[in-house]
Amino acid sequence: MLAPGSTIGILGGGQLGRMLALAAARLGLKTHIFCPPGDAPGSHVCDRITYADYEDMAACEAFAAAVDVVTFEFENVPVASVERIANHKAVRPGVEALRISQDRLLEKNFLVQLGIPTAPFAAVTGAVTLARAVLQIGLPAILKTRRLGYDGRGQAIIHNEADINGAWEGVGGALSILEGFVQFEREISVIAARGQDGAIAYYDPPENTHRDGILDTSRAPAAISGQLAEAAKLLCKRILITLDYIGVIGVEMFVLADGALLVNEFAPRVHNSGHWTLDACTVSQFEQHIRAICGWPLGDPARHSDAQMRNLIGNSVENWSALAAEPGAALHLYGKAEARAGRKMGHVTKLFPKS
Repeated sequence: MLAPGSTIGILGGGQLGRMLALAAARLGLKTHIFCPPGDAPGSHVCDRITYADYEDMAACEAFAAAVDVVTFEFENVPVASVERIANHKAVRPGVEALRISQDRLLEKNFLVQLGIPTAPFAAVTGAVTLARAVLQIGLPAILKTRRLGYDGRGQAIIHNEADINGAWEGVGGALSILEGFVQFEREISVIAARGQDGAIAYYDPPENTHRDGILDTSRAPAAISGQLAEAAKLLCKRILITLDYIGVIGVEMFVLADGALLVNEFAPRVHNSGHWTLDACTVSQFEQHIRAICGWPLGDPARHSDAQMRNLIGNSVENWSALAAEPGAALHLYGKAEARAGRKMGHVTKLFPKS
C-alpha cells in the first residue's frame, strides 16, 4: 500500500490525467505526468511533468525511476513503452488490458472467448475482405479501424453497396473490422474498480447518448431494472477477473428490446460516462482509480443523488458563464486553450433527488 506522499506516474496529460491528479492530491499523493510537448490540461495540476515522445525509451526509464506506480489515462500509449516501464515499476491496470483494448479485433475476440455477446463482426484487411465481410454481416454496417479510432474517428457507415468503396477510402485503407448495426433500446456503461485484494466496487450503470459519435450525456441511474443492472455488472466482472485487472474500467453495452446485453467495447481507464461520479458520489471514479492502483481500500461507490452529465464539446464551452451561474449546475472546465469542433472542453453535471 502506497502511503500519502508517494508519487503516481500518469501516462497522458489530457483531461482524464488532470482529474486523476486532482483526485490524488485530495489523498495527499503526488503525480508525475508523462506526455508529448504541449499545453496539456494535466500539466496545470500535477507535481511534476516529463515532456517526451512515448517512444523515447530513455525518457520512459527515467520516468519509471521517478515514481512509485504507473497508470495511463488513455489506451493509445505504445505497448512497447509501457512494457519497458513495467520492467521497473508496477503498471496498473496491466499491459495485457492495454494491448487488447488498443485493437478492436483483439478486443472482440477476447470478449467472444469469455462468452460475452457482441455485435456481429468480421476482420477487414482489404477491399476483397470488406466485400466478403459485407456478405457475412449484411447491411447497414459500420467499418471501424482496428486502432486509434475514438469519438467517431476512424469510422464509416455503409448503408448500401454504393457506400463500400467510399467507406474503405474513409478509413484510409487501414486494418479494420466491420460491425453489424444493432437495434438497441439504450446504451449503458458499467464503471467499476477492482482493488489489489480482488475486491470490486461497481457504480450504478448510467444511460448514455451520443451525438456525431461523441458522448453527449450520461444519466445516472439508467432506466433499467435492478436485475439487468446486476447482469451488466457480472459481464464486467468477467473482464476484470480474466485480466487480473487493478483500477477503474469502463465497459460500454447495448440493451436490446428483449433485455439482452451486448458489450460494445471496454476502456482500461476512467471513463467519460463516469464523470457524474465527481458530484453524485462521495468517492468518484477518479479517486477510486487512485485508491485501487495504490493498494488502498476501495471507497463506497454509492451515489447520493441522481445525476445528468453533459459534455461541453467545441464552442459549446463558450456558454461557461451562464452555466456557472445556473443553480445546481457543477461546472468542470479542462483548461484547454482552443475550442475545436469535436474537442471535449469540459462538462457540466446537474444533480437531482435520488430515485
